[in-house]
Amino acid sequence: MILVTGGAGYIGSVTVEMLRARGEQLVVLDNLTRGHRAAVPPDVPFYQGNIGDRELVARISAEHRLEACIHFAAFAYVGESVAEPSRYFENNVEQGIALIGSLLEAGVRRVVFSSTCATYGEPQEVPISEQHPQNPANPYGWSKLIIERILESYDRAQGLRYIALRYFNAAGATERLGENHDPETHLIPNVLLAALGRLPAVSVFGDQYPTPDGTAIRDYVHVTDLGSAHIRALDYLRAGGASESINLGNGQGYSVLEVIETARQVTARPISIRIEPPRLGDPSHLVANSEKAHSVLGWQPAYADLAAIIRTDWEWRIKHPRGYSPE
Repeated sequence: MILVTGGAGYIGSVTVEMLRARGEQLVVLDNLTRGHRAAVPPDVPFYQGNIGDRELVARISAEHRLEACIHFAAFAYVGESVAEPSRYFENNVEQGIALIGSLLEAGVRRVVFSSTCATYGEPQEVPISEQHPQNPANPYGWSKLIIERILESYDRAQGLRYIALRYFNAAGATERLGENHDPETHLIPNVLLAALGRLPAVSVFGDQYPTPDGTAIRDYVHVTDLGSAHIRALDYLRAGGASESINLGNGQGYSVLEVIETARQVTARPISIRIEPPRLGDPSHLVANSEKAHSVLGWQPAYADLAAIIRTDWEWRIKHPRGYSPE
């Protein structure tokens, strides 16, 4: 049985969907602060609560024979982490430490951890490999890096095997599941909300970065490609693989303005923009070197084209204009 924390969230729910499609037994723990109960199928065992609730995790482990954990649950907004760092360290780090302790007490020794490219900070070289120095530019990145270091320590001391998957920018949707946050801070969802007429304009945070058009460059990876990487990481650990930290990205960077123009082409709708000051903690370039994912996990992204990624999200939003909210 696999415990999926944050399994009602964006990437977590897609991974749950993919795990079920291959017949895995799993249980979801999510406090629904930012996840959606409707994103979890009704036949999947579901517990609403915090990952740091040791009594709850102990009860889950007693009621279900856990053999692994895929840990998604975390706050993940860069700007919010800069404004409210305590919230991020309390939720992501303090509760994460409690979760790992509970897993160890339950005899779980395999963890796939949802980490982030934000652990690298402002890049010294692009594309970024796993050997790049880790110097986060924001509390969100620090909160993830701290958990990586804790997992590394528990590996040495107690034999906890883990894979830390450092995502670049998740995007896209499946037929049933998509990205639905309130507030929404991610670029592609906001661009498509503007195309739907639900936002008057897309905020472009900074146009003076050291990039060709002055806007920040990011590497976008489809959410199902992230899901498949988690499954491959789990299989790798089940086969006795050693702990690793691995980047997940397409290796191709797109500027904010390029993303907006691609969305205009996909949607065939006008999308207005509004230039605003850059956000604190936002690096200028984040593009992945994912060779390690290819060599260690045998992972290759199925969606390498930005337009194709955006199109899946657009199709989901046309069918679900209010996300998971009642129509």
